[in-house]
Amino acid sequence: MSVYLIEETYELVDAIESKAPAEICEEMGDVLFHIIFITRFFEKQGLFDLQDVSAAIIEKMIRRHPHVFGDKEVNSSEEVKRQWQQIKKTERQEEASVLDSIPIGLPALTRAYRISKRAVDQGFEWDDLDGVLDTAEEEWSEFRAELTENTAREGASAEAELEFGDLLFTMVNVARYARIHPETSLLRAIQKFEKRFRFMEETAARKKQSLNTMPRNDMEALWNRAKDEVG
Repeated sequence: MSVYLIEETYELVDAIESKAPAEICEEMGDVLFHIIFITRFFEKQGLFDLQDVSAAIIEKMIRRHPHVFGDKEVNSSEEVKRQWQQIKKTERQEEASVLDSIPIGLPALTRAYRISKRAVDQGFEWDDLDGVLDTAEEEWSEFRAELTENTAREGASAEAELEFGDLLFTMVNVARYARIHPETSLLRAIQKFEKRFRFMEETAARKKQSLNTMPRNDMEALWNRAKDEVG
């Protein structure tokens, strides 16, 4: 069940990114169907039903938003975030680690972002942006030092793979510090590359050419044209 729900959720995300209302509506319906289906599965076991699910989320939203549903006063969005984290911390008192509630099955980039934020909530943070940028540069240097001329032919060493992971995790922290969500940022970069590459393919096809046989200089010229014409 969980696999299909994840697939449908990604399809909904794609539809939202496409900004096509009809597709969004359809994909939301698919996700809603799976939620109801899963709920019915547990309802037949006498564990909970859709009303219990609704009641639980309503209770949680009220509990975590005392400035909306109670008399708690906050003066900024930062205060709202601090209040949210404090309430969640109280709810997680039985956890051995503040990282325990972060799902293992999250995409690696999103999980890295969540873990980074959770660590920062405990005060484990660089003093300033220069600090995290310096760390990123150090990780890049360490990664480059592990690469050799044989890497492309034989594959990177285990040490190079580890250093690359360190570099990615540090860049996630750079993104977090700059208030950029790395998953969203990467998706936009991928979409931009796709648009340009598809333009290259289509342009080459109109000339009855293929990219894999095109001279390097011609391909680079076509790439620059794609940047100018499709952004």
